[in-house]
Amino acid sequence: MLEKIDLTKKMGKKEFKQTMEELSGKLGTLQRECRNLKIPVIIVFEGFGAAGKGTLINQLIQPLDPRGFNVYAINGESDEEQLRPFLWRFWTKTPENGRIAIFDRSWYRRVLIDRFDGLTTEKQLGYAYNEIVSFEQQLTDGGNVMIKFFLDITKKEQKKRFDKMLESKETAWKVSKGDLKRNKHFAEYKMMNEEMLQKTDTDFAPWTIIEAMDREYAAVKIISTVVDCLEKRVSNQKELERLAREEEKLENVESVEVKPGFKSSVLSSADLTLTYTKEEYKERLDELQKKLSLLHSELYRRRIPVILGFEGWDAGGKGGAIKRVTQCLDPRGYAVNPTAAPNDIEKAHHYLWRFWQTFPKAGHIALYDRTWYGRVMVERIEGFCSTQEWKRAYKEINDCEATLAHSGAVVLKFWMQIDKEEQERRFKERMANPDKQWKITDEDWRNREKWDAYEAAVDEMLIRTSTTYAPWIIVEGNCKYYARIKVLETIVKALEARIK
Repeated sequence: MLEKIDLTKKMGKKEFKQTMEELSGKLGTLQRECRNLKIPVIIVFEGFGAAGKGTLINQLIQPLDPRGFNVYAINGESDEEQLRPFLWRFWTKTPENGRIAIFDRSWYRRVLIDRFDGLTTEKQLGYAYNEIVSFEQQLTDGGNVMIKFFLDITKKEQKKRFDKMLESKETAWKVSKGDLKRNKHFAEYKMMNEEMLQKTDTDFAPWTIIEAMDREYAAVKIISTVVDCLEKRVSNQKELERLAREEEKLENVESVEVKPGFKSSVLSSADLTLTYTKEEYKERLDELQKKLSLLHSELYRRRIPVILGFEGWDAGGKGGAIKRVTQCLDPRGYAVNPTAAPNDIEKAHHYLWRFWQTFPKAGHIALYDRTWYGRVMVERIEGFCSTQEWKRAYKEINDCEATLAHSGAVVLKFWMQIDKEEQERRFKERMANPDKQWKITDEDWRNREKWDAYEAAVDEMLIRTSTTYAPWIIVEGNCKYYARIKVLETIVKALEARIK
């Protein structure tokens, strides 16, 4: 890829000035249009050291309203970031709809500088490319415009620029020992960049190589590319949204139709007669909670993160199970995340964004009372997302959970299963108890009318997203005692296996 690039391209000062004036006006207008159409934009700058990323980013942002963009300079991981999955710090910086995020180096650091420095292991490298491509596809499928620039210069030009910066105290700090080492081994580092470009150049997030020997030419090519990309997106956005709305409304209804004579193959197999007596429950509860308490300390010592997701029917026992898990945990080492309908800020981001904010750091436990699976259940059934969106969510969620597992996390997902009669009994019990009336709403009763549709959606979800690294556990929940013990037993067994 890089060997074919003509690095002799230049642009005269007069042509540069005239072209930049024209492009600057267009870019400012396009930023406003993207804001009005709620189009999020991500612009990535990668390339060889001293290629001029800082200067070129500064020229790019000059025509922009500073209230509408953020620039992120990505260096080595902080202590906090080292305790998270490597994509965590980038997910948390993805822009809300209508804003622009500009990255001076990015998630590619893991397969470039960190790889060169020996910080990225071969195992991590194998995962990293797939995770990066999946990350970019999720963002672009979710509506982001992804523009990636690779700034290319020669080894000789790089050395010349380094030497010039080192001559002055004001600029010498910009040149690190790592920069000089990569220049010394330029051919080796260039091969790593070639591999990265080949493996991550996709139709949804293509690379644009910038001939950066001449900074005027480079600046014009960068801004021209941004203008072209945004013009195309702005011109298509309204029509795409209109067509998507019309196509998906009918499909959402048809997609959850349950044909006569067919029952949910997964949920219907749960044995809801399983029970424990109160005495058996108390004995097993005490034993398991003591084990879990000790395991929690060991998880912290070994820096193993744990993610426990709870889904299930309304009144299925999620809260009771979560309470019995957390009763024995050090409160400094866990967080319970109740998931409600997304707020305005969350709606302005990719649907997974809000969950990335709360994924635990190493050694901590995160429990979720409802999860990211709302995308393929309530959002699917109620028509809050398109058919295309919930269908691709299966892969997006599997990829997300794979990233968590690759970072060392234990991921367990529980479906709290009860039958329709037991649910009705619990609803009525809550309505009769003043202390529990807050738990029951009109929406809960309305959802019962869609039981068959939800059952079909849940069945598909369980089949398509239960993986070796993030399995679903169906918890037979008509007996609350049995359900709570099964949850605790499953967690203890999984953590013991992970520690061993």
